[in-house]
Amino acid sequence: MRILIVTAVEKEAETINAALASSEYDTKACVGVCGGGVGRTNAAAATTEVLIRAENNQQPFQLVLSAGVAGALPQEQNQKTLCPGDVVIASECVYVEEGLITPDGFQDMDGLGFPLGDFPGNRVPTDSKLLDLLNDKYTTGPIATVATCSGTDEAACTVAQRTGALAEAMEGAAVVHAARRLGIPAGEIRAISNTTGNRDQQQWDLSGSLTALGKAVVQIIQLVRLSGLYQ
Repeated sequence: MRILIVTAVEKEAETINAALASSEYDTKACVGVCGGGVGRTNAAAATTEVLIRAENNQQPFQLVLSAGVAGALPQEQNQKTLCPGDVVIASECVYVEEGLITPDGFQDMDGLGFPLGDFPGNRVPTDSKLLDLLNDKYTTGPIATVATCSGTDEAACTVAQRTGALAEAMEGAAVVHAARRLGIPAGEIRAISNTTGNRDQQQWDLSGSLTALGKAVVQIIQLVRLSGLYQ
């Protein structure tokens, strides 16, 4: 079994590689880590390139994980907002901007009648087997994929209300979507690095979130290997 992990920036990739190298488990041999670049275009292009190259070299990947840090979105009063250092697994990855803004509000791609793929609207499903494996071990829920990060309270609330997401990042839907087009199961793992909303009031812990990310990736890879789901 081989797992591809796609990050946005090299610091995320370096953290994951360091965690794998120091792990007591023999995980390094079955994992490839790619720093694909920031944003949806980079993420989709890098994921597709690496998967096709691996297939052509007869070393295909059986699972793809989008992994990195993310911003916690505001939640309803009866729901807990994630804090820096928390880890969340995407139940689905939601494209935020694709659609149409009308006087009556936002319409996603279903409203426009132009499907993005073999899934409803803007919601890219993550692999159900992976989600079942991790559901009782981590916080799970939708993660939004944005082109513009939420640096005001209004923007953060708009993303949360439009998607129902727990957090926002810039690559997950594109990575999972690209893998899905090639028939490879995929999921998204995020460690919360900051809150969203007004920029001068955000709470940040980038170092702590990277540590949490590396630890979670090692644990998840070990759970996946022991499960035998992707053999």
